[in-house]
Parts: sequence; C-alpha cells; structure tokens
Amino acid sequence: MNISQENIDKLNAVLNVKVEQADYTERVDKVLKDYRRQAKVDGFRPGKVPMGIIKKMYYTPVLVDEVNKLVSESLFQYLQENKVNILGEPLPHKDKEQKVDFEKDTEFEFKFDLGLAPEFRLEVSAKDKVAYYRIKVDKKQQDEHKDSLLQRFGEFKAVDKAGDDELIKGILVKVDKEGNEVENGIRVENISMSLEMMKDENQKVLFSGTACGDEVVFDVKKAFPNDTELASLLRIDKTEVAMLEGTFKCIIEEVSKFERAVIGQEFYDKVYGAGEVKTEEEFTKRVTEEIALNYERESEYRFMVDARESLIKKAKIDLPVEFLKRWMVETNDQITEEQVKDDFEKYEDDFRWQLIKEALLKEQDIKVSEEEALEAAKAVVLNQYIQYGISNVPDEYLENYAREMMSKPEESRKFYEQKGEEKLMAYIKSTVKLDEKVVSSEKFRKLYEK
Repeated sequence: MNISQENIDKLNAVLNVKVEQADYTERVDKVLKDYRRQAKVDGFRPGKVPMGIIKKMYYTPVLVDEVNKLVSESLFQYLQENKVNILGEPLPHKDKEQKVDFEKDTEFEFKFDLGLAPEFRLEVSAKDKVAYYRIKVDKKQQDEHKDSLLQRFGEFKAVDKAGDDELIKGILVKVDKEGNEVENGIRVENISMSLEMMKDENQKVLFSGTACGDEVVFDVKKAFPNDTELASLLRIDKTEVAMLEGTFKCIIEEVSKFERAVIGQEFYDKVYGAGEVKTEEEFTKRVTEEIALNYERESEYRFMVDARESLIKKAKIDLPVEFLKRWMVETNDQITEEQVKDDFEKYEDDFRWQLIKEALLKEQDIKVSEEEALEAAKAVVLNQYIQYGISNVPDEYLENYAREMMSKPEESRKFYEQKGEEKLMAYIKSTVKLDEKVVSSEKFRKLYEK
C-alpha cells in the first residue's frame, strides 16, 4: 500500500492512498474461507460448498468491507507514525469525484482531505494579567441562604382543616352522577394531592374547611389539567387521561400543611449534625462559609473563562475553517450546513482552546492518575446527593458509585479531562499575574451580560 501526502497550505493537506491487490488478497481470502465453513447452500454439505460459489455470492461485498477497513487502519497508522496532527477526521476528497469499481478493478485509489493542526508558540508567564474576582458575602445573601435551608428542612405537619395550600392524603375513587363508586372504576389509595397545585379555584374551594374523614366529589380533570400530573396522581398511563370523564370522590384520611423549619438546636442538628452548631452566631458563620465556598467556585470558573479568553487572544491561532465546517456537517446528522455557517464563530474558540490545552498539558507534563480521576467522579456523586439534601454519605458508597460511572469509557474519559483541565488551571493561576477585584454578587453577575 502506498500513502502520500500533499500539503495544499499550512492548514490543509490531501492524502492519496493506493491499494493494490496484494494488500487485501489475504484478508479477503480469510473472510471467504470463514464464510465457506458456515455457508448453508442447498445440495452441499456444510463446509463443502465450492469456493467458486462462495466467491460469486460474497466476493464483492467482502472486498468492499475489507478494503475500507484496510484504508481506515492504514490512514490511522500513517498519521501516527508520521506525527501528522490533524483537527477532526480525514474526509473523502471534495474536489475530485473518486470512481471506484469494486466489480472490475483490482487496484483502488482514494483521496482524503485533512485539516492540519496549526503550529504555534505560547508562553504563559507573570507578564500575562488575568482578572480574578472575589465576591463579597453580604447580609442579603446570608438571609437568602438561611431562608433556603429553613425551607429545605421544613416538613408537613397534620392540621385540623384544609385551607388553600394544604396536602390532602387519602383515597380517590371514580363516582357516578349520584356520587356512588363506579363498579370496576378507577380506585387509587394512599394518594397525596396538593391543593396549592390545583389549577381550578372552583375545585380547590370544595376542599376548603374539610378534615380527616370528609368526602369531596370534584372534577379531577379541571383540578389537574396537565395530563402528566393527572396520570401520575391516578397511576394510569398518560394515554388513558384523554378518555377520563365524570367526577371523582376524594376520601380524606389526612390533612397536613408544610411548615418551614424553625431556627433552634433541633434545626442546627438536622443541618450540620448533632452539636456541631449551637448558637445563631455559629449558624451565621457556617452560612457565610458555605456562601463563600460557592462564590469561590464561581470565581474559579470565571477565572477559567477569562484565562481561556486571554490565552486564545495571545496565541493568535489560525484554523482550517472551511475544512472544519465541512467536517462538522458530515460527521453530525443533527447539524445542518446553514447552522454551521451561522454559528461557526461560537465553535472556533473551542477548537483553539483544545489546541492550547493539549500543548500546555504536554509542555508542563501534566498527567492525571486513576486515583485523581476517581476523586473527581466521587465529587460529582457527592454533589448529586447534596442536591437531594443528603450530605453525610459514607465514602464507601461514593467510591462504589464513582467506580461504576468510570466503568463506562466515555464517562471515564470525561473525568480524566475534567481533572486535567483543573490541574492546568491551577498551573495557569500560579503563573500569571492575578488582577484581583472585590465585587458584589450583583456586579459579578453582570460580567456574564457582556
């Protein structure tokens, strides 16, 4: 096999691949022999079908498949051995129609377009100045965070009568015009129904003043017009909702009302663990630390955005734009040529940053160990638990869940890349000059409005 490269310019090249009969004969023969061993043809015993018949039946499709595999493998090997750095993937040559006749020819020629990764030099030093924002924690944020915690750790408590935002628990049954239960009709026990979520005020008012043991006949479709919500409430398939008619009776077994938590020792223990916080002053301090930690993450993210923008601007990297546009369209069914044309500027800096990132990781010999990637995965898992209000998760649970996630190659790759970029940002932050600015949260948010 002969592969030659023609550089059109610094950013574009064409690979010419010539495949001769000697390159593929052994591969094709091996596949055909396997076919022969398995072929079932009337008049012949298994494994005894003449090779001539096998070739007549399968030769061309096998040839096409094996030549394509051979070309793909050889392309990859050529790029690796010759250290040809490309963007995207090789694409069939666009300017010449490639005529390949697998029925008649024994030698084949293919041409591929390449988008070459540009060469560039980038030195990160203290001469580079990047903004670093420190966000002030004020009383407004403290109060909002406290309010959020009081809401999160609140609970439903039984009350004597319903008003307009209580939670009704009980039984729902389909009834006729006289209010009698319909034989073989829908009957759902242990339902929970929020009056606050009811959309029709006329249906909601029917429950006002009701208590445990009362029965209310109402139009459930008016009360809950959303098909998904209603299907969930009645535990039926969403497709059945459209056929629902008439009224339902709610047999009330419990009325409860949501009450926010009250500041005090019981609340502190729920949030932070027994005895960890004992006074409102300590509570305010913990709240401030939590907000500051969140703000620190936001500051780090904003630093990454600004550092990336600064380094991209400094590197002045040219790209094989037309090749990349074509590659994006031809390798993604979800993107049209028109979309790429309109939005390509949004993608250009992503390509540039990827090149810069790879160059700096290599230059600084930044590597990510399996243990570091696992820690990144555990952090993601813990954050998922925290979103559900669970913070004290045993490390064994976190590690098992994280390892399960990392058993999937695509997920594992993301954690390695995430940790690699995190270490790279730590290097950049320690190297450049930080232009520190103390700002309010409102002013910080406005940075994203530019």
